[in-house]
Amino acid sequence: MVHAYILIQTEVGKAAAVAASIGEIAGVTKAEDVTGPYDVIVRAEANTVDELGRLVVARVQSVDGITRTLTCPVVNL
Repeated sequence: MVHAYILIQTEVGKAAAVAASIGEIAGVTKAEDVTGPYDVIVRAEANTVDELGRLVVARVQSVDGITRTLTCPVVNL
């Protein structure tokens, strides 16, 4: 299983709606609106890196109100 954090910037005033929408996507385990340089932080999981990429590109980035994402896969050193 591959886990990642997805850092999201949104349009002004859209963070709560974006977090709520993303929280309902299969593969997303947590979505919270936060303060700072990013507006929403998401925890996601998938079976492979390729599936994770498809989740981010096809599902997460299609949510209305998102302006930028940064995906940070979790590594176990």
